Amino acid sequence: MPDYCYAIIGIAIIFACTTLGALFVLFFRKKEISSVMNRVFVGFAAGVMLCASFTSLIIPALNVNTAYMPIWLVVGLSIALGAGFLWLIDKLVPHFHSSEGKEEGLRSEGLSKTSKMFLAVTIHNIPEGLSLGIAFGVALANPGNHALLAGAFLLAIGLGIQNIPEGLVAALPIKGETGSSGKAFLYGMLSGAVEPVAAVIGLFLAMQIQVIMPWALAFAAGCMIYVIAEEMVPEMKGEGHDHFGVWSFIVGLIIMLALECIQF
Repeated sequence: MPDYCYAIIGIAIIFACTTLGALFVLFFRKKEISSVMNRVFVGFAAGVMLCASFTSLIIPALNVNTAYMPIWLVVGLSIALGAGFLWLIDKLVPHFHSSEGKEEGLRSEGLSKTSKMFLAVTIHNIPEGLSLGIAFGVALANPGNHALLAGAFLLAIGLGIQNIPEGLVAALPIKGETGSSGKAFLYGMLSGAVEPVAAVIGLFLAMQIQVIMPWALAFAAGCMIYVIAEEMVPEMKGEGHDHFGVWSFIVGLIIMLALECIQF
């Protein structure tokens, strides 16, 4: 199968899995999941994303030879730039975190609470799509490098797995706010639509500008790490003293490591 087919399938997987997760809201009687289940879902997603950040993005970036600057400095600066990019979006885009009951970003009276909840999930999904697109773009720009292609495809599988519960977590608060399962499903599905869009942008950037390959990979990793540290770690810990979120994080990390060991 041609390499570009793997990219098409991988990008489609992450959107399909988010849609599948959002679909469960139609059969979910409650308007919110328990705090324990939320910590389990968020912890699992954080484990997958952290592992993928290193195995599929940072390590390949560190393996690139750069004559103009030490590669560790290139990767370090790029991670900081990626985190800074997400921080800037976080500060500018108005959004509402339902788990914390807190609004962030610029004040906007014209947006409904539902729209702000939707934007909160969308901001989270941008780095995931961007990371996957950059991973596939680098792989397609280096034909014959099966390790890069396998890493990108396994990143898609890992993100897809964590997108299933994430789709439900995104849709349920909207169901609680609007009282409509259909509208909640639509918003949940649309929140995942930003991922393939960001993935295509990242793919073409990485394919067209080879010199930015290590920068692009580490930038995408920085975006994901920012989301993990700023949102997911506090949420998976919660206010309780149980360790469900922590153990779920470990499970997600181990599953992603296992996927990385699969040989094409």
